[in-house]
Amino acid sequence: MTKSSKEPLIRVVKRQGIKTWQICLLYLGAVILALGIGAVLLLFLKANPFEYYEMMFTLNTVGNKMAYIQYETYIQELVPLLITSLALSLAFKMRFWNIGGEGQFFLGALAGAAVAFMIPTSANVFLTIFLMVVAGSLVGGLIGLSTAALKVKFNTNETLFTLMINYIALYIMRFFGETKADWNIFLRPDSERPKFNQIPDNAKMFTIPIGKFSLELSFILVILLVAVVYFYLKHTKQGYEIAVVGDSINTARYAGMKVNKVICRTMFMSAALIGAAGALRVSSVYALSDTISNDVGWTGIVVAWLAKLNPIGIVIVSALITILQCGSVVASSNFSNVDSHFADLLQGIILFVVLAADFFIRFKIVFRKKNTEKQSKEANV
Repeated sequence: MTKSSKEPLIRVVKRQGIKTWQICLLYLGAVILALGIGAVLLLFLKANPFEYYEMMFTLNTVGNKMAYIQYETYIQELVPLLITSLALSLAFKMRFWNIGGEGQFFLGALAGAAVAFMIPTSANVFLTIFLMVVAGSLVGGLIGLSTAALKVKFNTNETLFTLMINYIALYIMRFFGETKADWNIFLRPDSERPKFNQIPDNAKMFTIPIGKFSLELSFILVILLVAVVYFYLKHTKQGYEIAVVGDSINTARYAGMKVNKVICRTMFMSAALIGAAGALRVSSVYALSDTISNDVGWTGIVVAWLAKLNPIGIVIVSALITILQCGSVVASSNFSNVDSHFADLLQGIILFVVLAADFFIRFKIVFRKKNTEKQSKEANV
């Protein structure tokens, strides 16, 4: 038997020399295909996909005199997702799988709300928001640091550890939301049933009026954060160390890098940013709830992956995902037979189709040639 006869019928081979425009075209085609699948599902639900997608992508703002409200809601939803996605990308870049974004967000929100209720109402709004962000960052960062410390000291599984933190934090939030007691500063004192209280006016997010539209200060902060993270990863020694540790821990150690320090430092930063996002969210929506995160801890994982951990790509993907989520809520309100959770379904379809596109970007399928089979038969004869 010759070597050619042992060649498998189908082989997966790493693709070489694919151009940037081809990659963009494949991703664009994947998104269009996913939207096409969504259109078929909408037809089964007896909804016009063209009308639904028009409302979804425009947030139903065309010809709408109240369009500024939709834009304000869009910014309000975009900010926490963008911060969380950026934060997760820091940890993912060094192959530390921080799946605890939800928990870090909840605990950061609790810390921020605690500051809002404890600080005097006469305090300046900027000082109050700053202290809320600091508190959220410290709580989130310490949770992340403890996870990293256990990893480097005892080689614990960070995926499982951070995943469990999500559920612990959720039930801590529910505990404060359901426990009526004099010490519970988060609840309304005048309500017989446990109900989260609104934060004081000096803790509410500062806005910049632009006509009827009000731009939240948090949006300006997150744009600055994108620039800082991009510069940090691309042009600093610490950013380079993250990349090296992610490529190979042994190589990083051989180069004299303090790997344990890099892991702890980066994980602290990652979780601290998510905690800060939680504090900003409280300031933006004015009250705590067990749904305050809007699942940004989970969605941020998808965003970071789709953007290939690139800060600029994260901005683009976050903006599109937020349009998908906000637009679906708006569109579904005009289509009684389409649930608002259709956005989650469509997001899942897009993810799986883009996964397939990513596979074909990196690899190609090669079939065994027929003449090779004939040659092997002749050789055997």
